[in-house]
Amino acid sequence: MDDQVMTVLVLIGAVTLASQWLAWRLQLPAILFLLGGGVLLGPTTGILSPDELLGDILFPFVSLAVATILFEGSLTLRRAEIAGHGAVVRNLVTVGPLITWALVAALTHFATGASWSIAILFGAIMTVTGPTVISPMIKAVRPARNIANILRWEGILIDPVGAILAVLAYNVIIAQQASEAFDTAGILLLKLLLAGAVLGAAGGYLWGTALRRYWIPQYLQSISTLLVMLIVFLAAERVEHESGLLAVTVMGIWLANMPDVHVEEILDFKERLSILLISALFILLAARLEFSQLVTVGWPALLVVLGLQFVVRPAKVLLCSIGSKLSLKERLLLSWIGPRGIIAAAISALFALRLESRGFEDADLLVPLAFIVIAGTVLLQSATARPLALLLKLGSPAPEGILFIGGNPFSLALAEALQKHDFRVMIASSNWNSLRKARMAGIETYYGNPLSGHAEQHLDLTGIGKLFGTSMNAAFNDLVCSHFSSSLGRKNVFWMPISMPESDAESGKHAMTEEWRGRRLFASDQALTGLIRRLSEGAVIRTTKLSDDFDYDAFRDQLDPGDVPLAAWTPGGTLKIYATDSVWTPQPGWTLATLTTDDTQPDADASDLQPPPSDPGAV
Repeated sequence: MDDQVMTVLVLIGAVTLASQWLAWRLQLPAILFLLGGGVLLGPTTGILSPDELLGDILFPFVSLAVATILFEGSLTLRRAEIAGHGAVVRNLVTVGPLITWALVAALTHFATGASWSIAILFGAIMTVTGPTVISPMIKAVRPARNIANILRWEGILIDPVGAILAVLAYNVIIAQQASEAFDTAGILLLKLLLAGAVLGAAGGYLWGTALRRYWIPQYLQSISTLLVMLIVFLAAERVEHESGLLAVTVMGIWLANMPDVHVEEILDFKERLSILLISALFILLAARLEFSQLVTVGWPALLVVLGLQFVVRPAKVLLCSIGSKLSLKERLLLSWIGPRGIIAAAISALFALRLESRGFEDADLLVPLAFIVIAGTVLLQSATARPLALLLKLGSPAPEGILFIGGNPFSLALAEALQKHDFRVMIASSNWNSLRKARMAGIETYYGNPLSGHAEQHLDLTGIGKLFGTSMNAAFNDLVCSHFSSSLGRKNVFWMPISMPESDAESGKHAMTEEWRGRRLFASDQALTGLIRRLSEGAVIRTTKLSDDFDYDAFRDQLDPGDVPLAAWTPGGTLKIYATDSVWTPQPGWTLATLTTDDTQPDADASDLQPPPSDPGAV
């Protein structure tokens, strides 16, 4: 028995890994593969039976996992991000759920034939979107920043609101008399709001004070924050059942906006934990489905999906944005993005069990209907939201651009070369004089420290996917690379030594480890001062397009010993950077940028990239 349980747990882990990898590889939300994996392990093969595996702890585990996911999302909510659109977000999470609730309830009743009781409960459940599906959707669609911020705030704040509405609906439909039901609902709503808001705010303030005064050692901050959050969740649940989600949301927002409280490391830990919890939850809940339930729901469920997409969501957004500064195009894009996620799946499964035990015959519609809506909205929007954003000219470019740290001549020359080929480039520096030439050349600049609080709010990294630590301060380069490696990924963060041989500050016991530093640019015998000197001596950055007749081998044969390959890009615009650990080979159709002393041709099309010397690899 123990071996069988261990096998099932390992299989869940393997399906989790495969699903997340496929989502990354295919640029689709992981929920699609997690749901498929759960159906495969559950109703298809019978390998996984969550109720047998976890027994009575299944739904307590679900509740704690959902609380952790929601808390992690709320830690990312900064007031400054929603400046100018706070009224829209407020409407979307207050008036908006009521609009969705009423329309979905009517749609469910008439489309599926469900009783009004079940339809009203399902309408309340479908008011939520949630960070588990909104965050991947934002990454895939890359909408304009204000749209992304509105979607993220709505997705996180609306989860506890939807949970409260579901609790209210549940309590109303099980009450014996309508008058008693509505009296009970009013009192219950007040208790839920008070318990969640007061305990969440108190927990956020007290724990934020502890973090700000350094009462907690650094190595304990992440795990202790998780445990304190769970204590607040449990306390709220004990005071008033189902108020825990509101409490952890309020606590997270409080911590995120409390002065001098640094949640970055905590947030990084929570993000990793949330990926594991989200994956486990989707697999476990999908494994509880039965094919007979899906067949019972049938085609009417698709009508609910289409109604949500084409009627309910647009009506909600258009009504909630009346009087706002949002353009019609922005409202249309907001109207299209609203997938359902793990909160809807978890709440529907929980209340279905409770209602079935009370004898509600059509309660078995809740779970399959919820999963069809989840899969349908995610599939439809994943396939269409990015093209719609581009059509409306509200989609951000692919993150292939480069943020250069330091406004030296090499950074300027490479930035100019890339910009001529339609890559977004930006040079950040606290030295105004070093940015003058860049500004005169039409290159975007940021005057300031990219690690400052001002940069956190105003440094627009839309379309930026890579960073070059190329300032003349080695220690600062290390800090910047370490800071941005978490958001851009270590494989997209690059540095190079200031001089050759490397100074003590850049190597040995005085240097930051490679893990935090990022990847070393170009060839191992290249340094920043050497490239700058080459430029001052007349070297240029020239681009060469490969073909079937002139392939990469032929290109390398014609290189001079001092030429330095810098970068390459595919016909589709994917930018590759030469680094000491690169392993790719340019193909016909690719364009290569090289720093070369061959100035026999004028630097027209040739002002593209400045390459490293030997046989470079690629990013």
